[in-house]
Amino acid sequence: MQASTPVSITAASQAAPQPQATPLAAPKMKAMHHDRYGPLDLLALRDIERPTVGDTDVLIRVRAAGLHIGDCFGVHGSPFPMRLVSGLLKPIYGVPGFDVAGHVEAVGSKVTQFRPGDAVFGACKGACAEFVTAPASTLALKPARLTFVQAAALPTSGLAALHALRDAGRVRTGQRVLINGASGGVGSFAVQLAKAFGAEVTGVCSSGNVDLVRSLGADHVIDHTQQDFTEGGQRYDLILDNVENRSLDECRRVLTPSGTLILNSGTGAQGMAMLIRLLKPLVLSPFVRQSLKRYLSTPSHADLVVLAELVEAGRLTPVIDKTYPLHETAGALRHIESGHARGKVVVSPPG
Repeated sequence: MQASTPVSITAASQAAPQPQATPLAAPKMKAMHHDRYGPLDLLALRDIERPTVGDTDVLIRVRAAGLHIGDCFGVHGSPFPMRLVSGLLKPIYGVPGFDVAGHVEAVGSKVTQFRPGDAVFGACKGACAEFVTAPASTLALKPARLTFVQAAALPTSGLAALHALRDAGRVRTGQRVLINGASGGVGSFAVQLAKAFGAEVTGVCSSGNVDLVRSLGADHVIDHTQQDFTEGGQRYDLILDNVENRSLDECRRVLTPSGTLILNSGTGAQGMAMLIRLLKPLVLSPFVRQSLKRYLSTPSHADLVVLAELVEAGRLTPVIDKTYPLHETAGALRHIESGHARGKVVVSPPG
């Protein structure tokens, strides 16, 4: 009998078809999402992929997300320059929310200052979701005396007020400071910060907010429905104008001869009129004694720590107007667009 030819086990195993590994599905999360620009009603609660964590990123389980007018612009895709950040023809990510507070879920390989379980707050993109990633450089530990809702109200508006007064305005003890729009998100922080810096503060607001602005520490309060602050006899060393409902000439009239006017982009204008209003003070400023400024506010860990320290010292407290559940984000943004929000508007995901 002829011996059978031995079969190589290795060769046979190589020839046999190998089972294909099933790729793991990317984890999902709930988020308020829009896939095109338009009305706020485009926002819908959807299942989307959970963001991945880069080397210098922190993954946060969102406990609260702070909102402001920039989130409305992001959904509308207007003013058009907003699209340079959010996507030219359609939203790149499509989840609103620049401010977050929550617990650290995971950290990137190069992150050393945070660890899972830490309570943090700071700036990000896409906070109206169950999870969000943010650079570690735009986060800080949450002040213990604040709730997550309060902490989520702090980053963008608190930093805008800090950068306006401390950096652009260089406010000093004893200066007379006027805050136009003193009851809004930035204004409510600005009143408190100006007082913390030792200024004599005048707040401008509507009738219903006079008591609120006074409670924030304003020395004087002007009800704009009863009095035009540009018609008074008082002159100010620094004006922070969050509304821009008065002309440049009118505001300059109540500045001291070497005073500073800081304009915070609340133009309300459109098209070429908006461009002129944005640029006119910058073009004029080099030719007059008064300093006419616009400024950029960018988040940083160091400045978030400054805000946290002021909170812990009892000198800064976020004002919360309303809190909405995540699925009512569109309603929260409509409330902001109405112009009647007192302080900050916040949304909270479930869980």
